[in-house]
Amino acid sequence: MSNFIVQFPLKTEIYQENILNKRFEIGRKIYNSLVTVTQKRYNEMIKTKLYRNIKAELKEIYQSKDKIKSKRKTELCKQLNELYKLYKLNEYSFHSDVRQMQKHFKDNIDSFTAQKIATNLWKAYDKLLFGNGTAIHYKRYDTLNSFEGKSNDTGIRFKDNKLIWNGLDIPVIIDFKNPYEIQSLEYEIAYCRIVRKYVRNKYKFYLQIVFKGIAPLKINKQTGEIKHTLGNGDVGIDIGTQTIAISSKSDVKIYELADRVQNIENQKRILLRKLDRSRRSSNPNNYNEDGTIKKQGNKKVIWNKSNHYIKIQNQLKELYRKQADIRKLQHEILANEILEQGDNIYVETMNYAGLQKRSNKTEKNDKGKFKKRKRFGKSLANKAPSMLLTIIDRKLKYYDRQLIKIDTYSVKASQYNHFDETCVKKSLSQRWNDFNGIKVQRDMYSAFLIMNVNDDLKTINNDKCNNRFDNFLQLHNKEVERLTGNKNLSSIAI
Repeated sequence: MSNFIVQFPLKTEIYQENILNKRFEIGRKIYNSLVTVTQKRYNEMIKTKLYRNIKAELKEIYQSKDKIKSKRKTELCKQLNELYKLYKLNEYSFHSDVRQMQKHFKDNIDSFTAQKIATNLWKAYDKLLFGNGTAIHYKRYDTLNSFEGKSNDTGIRFKDNKLIWNGLDIPVIIDFKNPYEIQSLEYEIAYCRIVRKYVRNKYKFYLQIVFKGIAPLKINKQTGEIKHTLGNGDVGIDIGTQTIAISSKSDVKIYELADRVQNIENQKRILLRKLDRSRRSSNPNNYNEDGTIKKQGNKKVIWNKSNHYIKIQNQLKELYRKQADIRKLQHEILANEILEQGDNIYVETMNYAGLQKRSNKTEKNDKGKFKKRKRFGKSLANKAPSMLLTIIDRKLKYYDRQLIKIDTYSVKASQYNHFDETCVKKSLSQRWNDFNGIKVQRDMYSAFLIMNVNDDLKTINNDKCNNRFDNFLQLHNKEVERLTGNKNLSSIAI
């Protein structure tokens, strides 16, 4: 069943803010205590010979890809699950653990909220045990910034336009002139979430209400028309680390992702240098004569933070917040634009985690200097292409649809030529395709090919390509004309 979220500001008094901040800190300590308890059990489990033998045999089976061994794989997985149960590494055991801790803080944290804290930790273990997780981390000070309940009957509740939670009774600010908010409040509430955000050197608190059902349609106040309707037809997306190309029957576009997100690297560098100078002047005993940090053995290095240091730290935090808010807003707007062009949205599968990693190879250029091993970490952090795809998929689910992911390695959209049905490898610097005098931008043409894949999601339908190419070329040339003379990214090459 679909859910949607509407966020409302809270009208808090100073004493209520102090209570909420205290509860967030209690929640953080409960989470960290739970990490300590569960990590002991996990460490004991991985020491056992049985666990190590099962993992080694499973690894061998996965690498061999032998279908005959599939029965053995099922047996091993069952044994592994039994081992997890034995060492109480499951969500229900975490709930049982947190129940004992919550009793000491029942005046501040209710049992359902404590269970959700345990569930959040289990999600981290789920990645560690069954996914690509590498370690479980403690939460640092001020890093737990949300609480959620399990229903609107007990714990964190929204009632009579107020947040009610363990003695707190805080008015919720509702815009009664906003039809979307008024319509949303008519839906059944699944559960509520309290969110804390650090905005302009001050914590602000919000209530996020998770409603059951599909979000109400937004209406243009001036025209009365429905905003953001779902289109009809095929849409191809070629998304990179900084750009996105879109192709449909009605439009062809190439955009820089989140172009309003400022490059804050220069501002960050200045603030980080200020922080380093302040830290050194406040903690001279923590440094050696050559400027390196003293090693204290097993002892934790204690750092004194001056008021000046905290002020600069908050400025840096504000930079990150602005960047994140602008990026999220632009992705939501772009997702709406893409959905208006069609309901069958195709995209290549991308391994963004792999693109973030540094290169393993150490190479030299023509001049004999070592090439940088950096890859696309900063670009992905600034532009967040994966976030955009998640938003598109979420919006499609409101219409019982989902993002269609094609097989990147089989389709080879960046190499394919639909005129002669051949694949030719191209370097990253080659941004244009020349088909006997017909020049098309590489990314936009890739989006066009992705739009015309077959139902098997592994091959391109040449009949569709031939029938749709003239329309694509006309829209492509229109987009090139729009971009000509603008300050575009070098990868767009226009």
